[in-house]
Amino acid sequence: MRIRSQQNFWSGVMFLAIGIFFAGNAVEYSMGTAAKMGPGYFPFWLGVILALLGVVIGISGLSSKAQETKVEGWDFRVMFLVLGSVVLFGVLLRPLGIFVSIFILVVLSSLASHEFNWKVAVINALCLAVFAWAVFVKGLGLIFPLWPTFLGLN
Repeated sequence: MRIRSQQNFWSGVMFLAIGIFFAGNAVEYSMGTAAKMGPGYFPFWLGVILALLGVVIGISGLSSKAQETKVEGWDFRVMFLVLGSVVLFGVLLRPLGIFVSIFILVVLSSLASHEFNWKVAVINALCLAVFAWAVFVKGLGLIFPLWPTFLGLN
């Protein structure tokens, strides 16, 4: 067998590994039933579905009908910007609040795009901040600081 689409094959391997990791760790928790789910139920089944999806995608990379693609290598700048902005969001959420933290997250991670545009990044950041507030704070009732704590607006 020859890997025709390296992109699909290695994506499938990544999904499979992540799915197995989460499903394997979820069995440490109480599973419960579909009617009364325990803390391990959702991550277990999500991991199983992700692993199955990985198998399907990985096999599609071996198909003779697959478009031939190569994986050139890692773009460490892009990886650092995306992962670093997510970590920075987690660090800044408490002191800066959800609005400023999400704004920073979206703008910094947008810098990873080869078609970066300030206007689009700012509009996306504003829309995501409002959406996160509506869903998590208003909809689900989660308690997040909205604005920087030093402003005293929370």
